[in-house]
Amino acid sequence: MKVALTLLLLLVAIVALTLVARKKRSATSDDVPWPFYAKKPLSHPEQVLYHRLVKALPDHIVLAQVQLSRALGVKRGANFHSWNNRINRMSFDFLVCAKDSTIMAAVELDDKTHESPSRVLSDAKKDRATAAAGIPLIRWKVKAIPDDLAIREAIPKLPPKPDKSPGAAPVAVTADA
Repeated sequence: MKVALTLLLLLVAIVALTLVARKKRSATSDDVPWPFYAKKPLSHPEQVLYHRLVKALPDHIVLAQVQLSRALGVKRGANFHSWNNRINRMSFDFLVCAKDSTIMAAVELDDKTHESPSRVLSDAKKDRATAAAGIPLIRWKVKAIPDDLAIREAIPKLPPKPDKSPGAAPVAVTADA
């Protein structure tokens, strides 16, 4: 009798736990509305700079809010997960690319939040990762968003592609001062 009562209590406990687990699962299932809403990916100052970048650089591709992991690869032989985790959840405000998607520069628009100690450390990490990849990182202050001319002067130019046709003379690449 004692064994039967113990088994009955155990069975009731299992049924109760199963019902609780089902209830928790149903609260996160697809049959309930998901709590998302659409929000703007760019702040007002970022929108201003985006439109200026597009206008000033018509022969370029301008991308906004790009994850560093989409623009920076981890060199072969290095621990991918360890290094990729250092830049996890970080993004560039803008990437300026040539028409073939070659990255020309990353652009950051810094406001007051970049003065906080945690943000200073995060920005230093982003600066270091970008420099290691050989990508110029341009930082502009929100209070001094550049005009078209300043944008064009700040974005590096691609060297001309050498003519690879047979008998073509080598092309010298010079940097403008």
